[in-house]
Amino acid sequence: MNTTPRRRTHHRSEETERLGLTDLLPPPPVPGLGPDRELLLKEELLHKATLVEPPGSLITRAPRPRRRLVRFAAPAVACALAVGGIMVVNLADTPGHGTTAVKKGSATGAPEATQLLDRIALAAAGTKQPAVRADQFLYIESKVAYAAQSAAGGPVTMAPAHTRQVWSSADGSRPGLLREEGEPDSRLDDDAPVYHLDGPGATPRPGTLHKKGPSISDPTHEYVASLPTDPDALLKLIRDETRGQGQDPDQRAFTAIGDLLAETWAPPKVSAALYKAAAKIPGVTVIHEAADATGREGVAVARTAHGQQTQWVFDRTTYAFLGERTVLTEAGDAGPAGTVVGTSAILTKAAVDRVGETPAPTTT
Repeated sequence: MNTTPRRRTHHRSEETERLGLTDLLPPPPVPGLGPDRELLLKEELLHKATLVEPPGSLITRAPRPRRRLVRFAAPAVACALAVGGIMVVNLADTPGHGTTAVKKGSATGAPEATQLLDRIALAAAGTKQPAVRADQFLYIESKVAYAAQSAAGGPVTMAPAHTRQVWSSADGSRPGLLREEGEPDSRLDDDAPVYHLDGPGATPRPGTLHKKGPSISDPTHEYVASLPTDPDALLKLIRDETRGQGQDPDQRAFTAIGDLLAETWAPPKVSAALYKAAAKIPGVTVIHEAADATGREGVAVARTAHGQQTQWVFDRTTYAFLGERTVLTEAGDAGPAGTVVGTSAILTKAAVDRVGETPAPTTT
């Protein structure tokens, strides 16, 4: 159905029609922010409102647990235990003890980034991680903080870090849950009700979205566990599946790898392959001093695009993946270069039997 707006001269004034069509348009860009940051802010708003797409494909749907609210980062795990059907990881004990720590200093380029990612991959490959059953849920708890900017522009402000919990079905067959401090719980389900709008003034009609299989952009735990462990094959798959998703191809691949590392619990060999694949992306650098949302300090693997730098923060000695932050690299209305606009820190990754269940605390 052609929904292209046409000029009408009867029954309705031009001003009335213009206002009606304006309501269907997406919100204008936020002044002073690049595409990635703008997307982050828009998706934060989706927790409080439904998404409206342009005429012809107007659909509202429930938010998903991922896609750049703030990507998570999972520490490399050394010990795990089972308690009453709950598999819990202890984030205090991590691999890599005895390895050479990265020295502090200024940012460096690809050769050191490759060496660092090789060490991180080696540490990740040596972790011991229990299997997650298909009937379980992956539980991720983190601390996150997002920057906000008023509609009138001006420098962004960073809210205090708050707790974020996500439960996602290991095989994707059951609804998950997003619980974010200060917000109502959100059911995570591809089969959630959707509404189609056929044109201006039309009554929304209920419908469904056809559930697609898991992918790089929308993975399940089982999908991630099945990914290639050859870095070249894995990087090719990532590039192929993220084609057409905006940004440049290298940044798309870097972002996708960060999402997989952060919001899933990849098996050790897959985690190692993801790090090695990231080392093959041009423009990856090392930042020798960085911190996650809880203040844990470390070294970062980073990539800059569109005036922002995404940093994956690792423990400087153990190479545990601590968290992530996004920093402005260009001064603008949002603030000076160096302004942090997003940050996260992983607290727990575990497999649990039910939505809403949390793992029991562990001791070392």
